Amino acid sequence: MAESEDLSNSSSNSSSREDMHFFEGVEKLLEIWFEPSTACKNADLRKIPRPMWDALLKTVRCEIISFTRNDQIDAYVLSESSMFVSKRRWILKTCGTTTPLQCFEPLLRLAAEIAGYTEIEDLFYSRKNYKRPELQVSPHRGFDEEVAFLDSFFDDGRAYSLGAINRDCWHLYTLSRGGGGSKILKRNNHLHQLMEQHHSQQLQQQQQEDDDVQQLDAQLIEASMQPDPDQTIEILMTDLDPSVMAIFTKDVCTTAKEATQKSGIHRLLPGMVIDDYLFDPCGYSMNGISKNCGKKYKEGCYMTIHITPEREFSYVSFESNVASSDYGELIKRVTRTFQPGKFIVTVFANKTSIAANANREIEHLGTIDQWKRRDIQYSRFASYDLTYAQYCKYPS
Repeated sequence: MAESEDLSNSSSNSSSREDMHFFEGVEKLLEIWFEPSTACKNADLRKIPRPMWDALLKTVRCEIISFTRNDQIDAYVLSESSMFVSKRRWILKTCGTTTPLQCFEPLLRLAAEIAGYTEIEDLFYSRKNYKRPELQVSPHRGFDEEVAFLDSFFDDGRAYSLGAINRDCWHLYTLSRGGGGSKILKRNNHLHQLMEQHHSQQLQQQQQEDDDVQQLDAQLIEASMQPDPDQTIEILMTDLDPSVMAIFTKDVCTTAKEATQKSGIHRLLPGMVIDDYLFDPCGYSMNGISKNCGKKYKEGCYMTIHITPEREFSYVSFESNVASSDYGELIKRVTRTFQPGKFIVTVFANKTSIAANANREIEHLGTIDQWKRRDIQYSRFASYDLTYAQYCKYPS
């Protein structure tokens, strides 16, 4: 997160301290998987050079402040949260009044012209409900507006809201997968129009390919029936313990490393290379990338935490794609570390993931230490199962 915003100009009719000093910790999370390209076997999003990422992020209204990488993933700490770039997976998570959907078309151009991808395999856009939605800017002023923007690109997008929409809830936009190649082409019709010249050249190349390449296509389609294991857990926390949040201020800690050690963040997921940043006067962001998450996780394993510590609008998010058959223990470690008044958990897992039974696990977690579950919902998509649960510290 960045420093809190001065709202004296945008909130002239309000005189409270919260109105004059506010930062929206809730992030907008955009994750895109590009389809493997047979025309460009060396396709890789990491080919996109740093200056082009800098320019793209300007459209989002944020900038890169730190960077780390390994053989599988490039991880960027941003002025407002994080970006992760792998061979064919791209993740952008931004808080405040950023506009991540504004970079969608520029990203598609970079993916086609530099990285070598012209097809989107899957897309996930999600966020918790804002604390101050009236401060957001287009196309993020409401979930309806965000859905309309994404629907202009995809004709098989689906929008969902889980939880109590008049209280804490969580919004998701994703694609309706499970069809054959014709549906994929239909889904990406707008993308094809956007890059018509580039794609037509690839089609000409594909028409000239021999039977060996056609056989490879068939093998790739067959392989796609058993996708690589994939999973993501998010824990979105509010109403946090002020004594814990004080750690993430320059009054208590002078460096990010000190805040990481004093809070215990370094113990949440061992084996991570941590890149952390402590904002002035307060706020904290970190990325962690796994030293070794195994060959079957080709896009790399990561974790990321972002903290808005101010008492009036405290917010912490934790996210990771590290696989586990027991997310209950991870949820306990995270909530014990930050002591939220309430939190939302979401878990995505595909059928080949060891987390595939996360829905049953969380169903049995009616209470987690001091927190009691108030809501739980399940959604089954063609390739992923989603579990949503909301917990409050009791009595509440």
